[in-house]
Amino acid sequence: MSPAFISGILHNFKSASITFDKFHAVKIINDAMNKVRMLERRGFTMLKGYKYTFLKNDNKLSEKGKEDKYHILTLMPCIANAYRLKELFAEFWTFKAKEAAGAYLSYWCDLVEESKIHPFIKAAKTLKAHWFGVLNYSETNLNNGILEGINSKIQLAKKRARGYRNINNFIKMVYFIAGKLKFDYQPYSI
Repeated sequence: MSPAFISGILHNFKSASITFDKFHAVKIINDAMNKVRMLERRGFTMLKGYKYTFLKNDNKLSEKGKEDKYHILTLMPCIANAYRLKELFAEFWTFKAKEAAGAYLSYWCDLVEESKIHPFIKAAKTLKAHWFGVLNYSETNLNNGILEGINSKIQLAKKRARGYRNINNFIKMVYFIAGKLKFDYQPYSI
């Protein structure tokens, strides 16, 4: 979602339609949820150690984790409202038509504005700034998980080599790692 990425894509691929994948949008919402928890934790020490309780889905929590979550949600209305916004945003991914997804996202942004929860207001502003790319996901369902995986392998190779003095050697290593080259050597006989 960086401006450099968007600018580079639009400059080099004139007819490209940008899609921001689910991972990056959900990360923005999860960061907002965690920020709310941290702000509330300043006044309530009982929230210490519950970071992932509010970030994980219920099916990934133990029974005790679920009980703790709902106990805290009952006691703390600000966290409960933030969690409600987080869960409502998750419904966005169920829409397959761009118009319906846009209407729901607009509705969600209105709910965020009414809530007056600043981390979520900031998250909604970010989503509004990337509106069309986020909405394009509803039609394309594209994500860049494969690219992230390849990039991870390349960064690991760079780290293991402690950098490359020659850019050509680094490029060759990228092709070697990401190109899935197959070396079928024929035995050499004398």
